[in-house]
Amino acid sequence: MTRRVLAIIGLVVTVVGAVFTLQGIGILGGSFMSGSGVWAVIGIAMVAAGLVVYARAIRDR
Repeated sequence: MTRRVLAIIGLVVTVVGAVFTLQGIGILGGSFMSGSGVWAVIGIAMVAAGLVVYARAIRDR
């Protein structure tokens, strides 16, 4: 994969993880995930993974 595609994937995973986290802690409502701590933890893990993928994509040459 090209670095650009990996960077985009990393950013998408980061944004989705942030949404999961906000729903898990109850800031975003309207879903079965709202207010569930499990989704907050999953979201934090996704944000971390997405940032790692993004950082590696922009760092590797």
